[in-house]
Amino acid sequence: MLRIDIISGVPDLLTSPLETSIVGRARDKKLVEIHVHDLRDYTTDKHGKIDDYPYGGGAGMVMTAQPIFDCIEKLTGQREYDEIIFTAPDGDTFEQQDANELSIKQNLIFLCGHYKGIDQRVRDELITKEYSIGDYVLSGGELPALVMTDAIVRLLPGVLGDAESALNDSFQEDLLEAPVYTRPAEFRGKSVPEVLLSGDHNKIKEWRFETAKKRTKEKRPDLYKKFNKKH
Repeated sequence: MLRIDIISGVPDLLTSPLETSIVGRARDKKLVEIHVHDLRDYTTDKHGKIDDYPYGGGAGMVMTAQPIFDCIEKLTGQREYDEIIFTAPDGDTFEQQDANELSIKQNLIFLCGHYKGIDQRVRDELITKEYSIGDYVLSGGELPALVMTDAIVRLLPGVLGDAESALNDSFQEDLLEAPVYTRPAEFRGKSVPEVLLSGDHNKIKEWRFETAKKRTKEKRPDLYKKFNKKH
């Protein structure tokens, strides 16, 4: 079973999303183990601080090394971790292939940044991977950690009701997903494509593939180029 440890200075931001919907149900069914660690429990500062002013001056505060080192060293002293991941705005862009690869690991740590960043010595000595979820700035790394956790957990065996659902998601084959429809077959003058009502699974599969290619080419030409290189 996959175990995920998330380290945060504001753990309350993580509580509700990890207890509801797909991730919450996966935890209830013992398909994944997720633990949240409050960084303030590890600080030796008498005021409970986990940040300080940056050397050299400048705006903002920086997360200090001591509580992060102590927390991570405690965890790694208990078990071996496959990856220690920092949610960094200058990290590699997190993509579906990364979720696929991380979903088959045994133990993962996510370190959530906050304030202006974290002491570089943490990144140099402890971190094995750094991921960003896009070119924009958030208040902290908790939301990216939740995004990545959700993307990983939904791939675990038994988490989704339909075993094929995750395999057919957008980006799995560098293609966006084809359009989907449900009842009624006609709504406000708009009808479901006939092929989806035909019962011919081969034709439906071909239609979805061709439609996915067309949609990807129009909406994400960068992704379509990746698909073309592989095919």
